[in-house]
Amino acid sequence: MALQEVHISSLVVHVKPAYLAAVKDAILQFPNTEIHGESEEGKIIVVLETENQGYVTDTIDKINNLEHVLTTFLVYHQIEHFDSQSEDDA
Repeated sequence: MALQEVHISSLVVHVKPAYLAAVKDAILQFPNTEIHGESEEGKIIVVLETENQGYVTDTIDKINNLEHVLTTFLVYHQIEHFDSQSEDDA
């Protein structure tokens, strides 16, 4: 039986409002990222769905280092475990 993990995380990214569109485009260039909301004040809700926690922390660092990003906060992180063989057998 092979157990696999899926890490589901959400982030709030605060950017300079004038650069909201450019930062959103840059975030979407990272694999496994989705944008689920934004505000005129420059806040973006980003959801990550990844296979390991290392990718989550690496992506937070990469987003935080983008030009015009003020801060990036992890607000939710859940780990789901599932049996990959049971899906293959179905």
